[in-house]
Amino acid sequence: MRTTRKCVGGDLVFNTDTTKNGLPQPKPGPAPLGAAAQPARPSTSPFEKSTASTSGTSVIGTDLTILGDRITIISANKLQVDGDVRGNVHGKQVVITEEGSVVGMVCAEAIEVRGGVRGSIRAVTVKLQASAQVEGDITHQKLMIAEGAEFDGRVKLTKDASELMPVLDPETIERARVNGDSRFDAPSHLGDRGD
Repeated sequence: MRTTRKCVGGDLVFNTDTTKNGLPQPKPGPAPLGAAAQPARPSTSPFEKSTASTSGTSVIGTDLTILGDRITIISANKLQVDGDVRGNVHGKQVVITEEGSVVGMVCAEAIEVRGGVRGSIRAVTVKLQASAQVEGDITHQKLMIAEGAEFDGRVKLTKDASELMPVLDPETIERARVNGDSRFDAPSHLGDRGD
């Protein structure tokens, strides 16, 4: 066994080399002082669906505006909308706060609106709080509209809860769009109105 030293980037690094078949076998030396440790790179692709736990709340903050052609936001758990979304929202539970708004379809098992929605709402349970401003149709099993809420649209009671369950699989929504199925798209005239 022998010890060698070499200069790497101005820092002196000591390596202990063992020989095998008469050839030195390098061993990594310590990182130079001041060098930041690199975090391990994740083994999965960032484009693959995460297998992480689906608990907690996702928040679209007040400083965010999300817009685009045929956008759909999908949350496997609770989604709180504090910002502005110009697209569809699908989630297990969706809360649109006083500062939040959605121009598009909102689908969830439970939806609470304190802000604005311009588009259809589909959920087993829908609550429109006093500060809510909703312009669009509501399909539901249970509906609560607080005094002071503004609502302009039609209401449809559905006895089959399975009709109201949100689709939370992005591939299913994308396949439907590719096949020309427009049930996941909000009517195009909703985004044409001034705020």
